[in-house]
Amino acid sequence: MNIPNKITMSRIILIPLFMIFLLAPIDLGILTIAGHHLPVSHLVGALLFILAASTDWLDGYYARKYNLVTNFGKFIDPLADKLLMTAALISLVELMLLPAWIAILIISREFAVTGIRLVAAADGQVIAASNLGKWKTVFQIIAVSALMLHNMPFEIVGIPFATITVWIATILTIVSGWDYFVKNKHIVLKSK
Repeated sequence: MNIPNKITMSRIILIPLFMIFLLAPIDLGILTIAGHHLPVSHLVGALLFILAASTDWLDGYYARKYNLVTNFGKFIDPLADKLLMTAALISLVELMLLPAWIAILIISREFAVTGIRLVAAADGQVIAASNLGKWKTVFQIIAVSALMLHNMPFEIVGIPFATITVWIATILTIVSGWDYFVKNKHIVLKSK
């Protein structure tokens, strides 16, 4: 297993770790800043999530730069991304920090796009991520991180940063999903 694939696998390994800090009744105390409270366990969980999410860029960069792209990497990288985001969204719903309908919408889009990619792969086609899809991912990571951090430090000055980024991520999820299906409808129609 090459280094980019090991980096990808580390993303999968970090999933249960950040979930333990977010969801398990671990009392590491409360961080209080200007009268606003953030459980330290949520801070640790958010940092682990951010670390895991950053490996997505790192493994891809390393694989392309050193020509270490493998079929296993092409399979496991998007799977690791979906597992990470799904775990984060479900955790946030459990914590009542995210409405379930938004999590369902985002997860459904990811499953649908993955399904189209699998059909295309069966025909020997590889569908690259679009720029809209990349922006969607960036805003999903930012939104999830902001929610895990209970909107800190923006809560102090009253800016609903987490809410704004959740809405941007949701809109980009819908628009990029629609764009993806329109551009690849021939794959769906061909498979009927």
